Amino acid sequence: MKGVVLAGGTGSRLAPLTKITNKHLLPIYNKPMIYYPIQTLVDAGINDILIVTGGRNSGDFLRLLGNGKEFGLKHLNYTYQEGEGGIADALNLAEHFADNQPICVILGDNIIEGSIRDAVTAFKQQGRGARILLKEVPDAERFGVAELRDGKCVGIEEKPANPKSHYAVTGIYLYDETVFDKSRVLKPSRRGELEITDVNNGYIREGTLEYSFLDGWWTDAGTFDSLLRATNLVAETEKKRGNVNATA
Repeated sequence: MKGVVLAGGTGSRLAPLTKITNKHLLPIYNKPMIYYPIQTLVDAGINDILIVTGGRNSGDFLRLLGNGKEFGLKHLNYTYQEGEGGIADALNLAEHFADNQPICVILGDNIIEGSIRDAVTAFKQQGRGARILLKEVPDAERFGVAELRDGKCVGIEEKPANPKSHYAVTGIYLYDETVFDKSRVLKPSRRGELEITDVNNGYIREGTLEYSFLDGWWTDAGTFDSLLRATNLVAETEKKRGNVNATA
């Protein structure tokens, strides 16, 4: 299985912090944001990784990450997203890299406490389709929300005013090779973007989408409040783990 980290976009909600840098290069406690999704993939046994970036600061990723030696990798792949086409548009850039193999896609601002290894294993055993990771949250209306019925996900609604559950779809997705076929036929949403929720609903319609629950805390880091929350959660976790830097 290959891994794809989506780290494009303008990060407009974090302006002026993002006026001179990419959002995913901002610090989360003692590491740049992009380190966390890469480490999530590596911890799950995924070592063939593509970074999708964009904007004026894309070269900074190469200067920061190189070939991924800091993560124990021999090589990192990079590609460039032009403009603001949405998550599914960014995913389309990974088709050549995927080479008809299953992929694990993670948004570059998703920070987790636990591991996705069990979900990756379950997806491999699943054999086809897709698997999403869900987390119960108090503010589900901020996210894509999964409607669950009799052990199945029967629909996903993007940022609903009245959520049908408290289970947010986290920015971690496992897909078979048909994901690009589904993405190619998408029409832009009201925001003018190709939405990953529409891709997931395509798998639901064909009855091949499964889900796992994410252990530990999870947060995005795309707003000032969530950036602060991510930093505090990581700091607390690092101190509990006895990280030397956390107590220096």
